[in-house]
Amino acid sequence: MTITEKAAYVKGLIEGLGLDGESKETKAIQAIMGLLDDMALTVSDLEEGYHDLGDQLDAVDEDLSSLEDDFYEEDEDEEDDDTFYEVTCPSCNETICLSEDVLLRGAIDCPNCGKPLEFDFESLCDCDDEECECHHHSAEEAEE
Repeated sequence: MTITEKAAYVKGLIEGLGLDGESKETKAIQAIMGLLDDMALTVSDLEEGYHDLGDQLDAVDEDLSSLEDDFYEEDEDEEDDDTFYEVTCPSCNETICLSEDVLLRGAIDCPNCGKPLEFDFESLCDCDDEECECHHHSAEEAEE
C-alpha cells in the first residue's frame, strides 16, 4: 500500500466515525487529515522525482562507461609495466619519453628533428661483476 493509499484509508476511517462537523475535535482531526493528505502527496512526488533522478543517473553512468571504454584502450585491471625515461635531444633540445626497451636498443632517430640518438650505458656501470643487471654485460655478450 502506498502512502497516499494509506492516507485515503485513514480519511475514510475518520469519515466513517460520523463525528459532529461543528465540534472543535472534529475540526482538529480534519485539519490533521488535510495535512496528512498534503504530506502524502509531497512524499509521493519526491519518490517519483527520486526514481526519475536515479534513471537519469544510470543513463549518465552508462554514457560515461561507454566514453571510458572508447577513450582508454586498456582495461583498468591491466597494469602498465613499461617504465619511461625522459631524454633530451642534443640537436633540437626537445625532451622525449622513451621506454626502457627503446633505450636498450642503443639508438633511434629523434622524432622531432630526425637526427640519430645513441644511448651508451657503459659509463653508468663501473662494476666488474658479470652477474650485474645493468644490461652492459648482456650487450657485450651479444656482440661476441
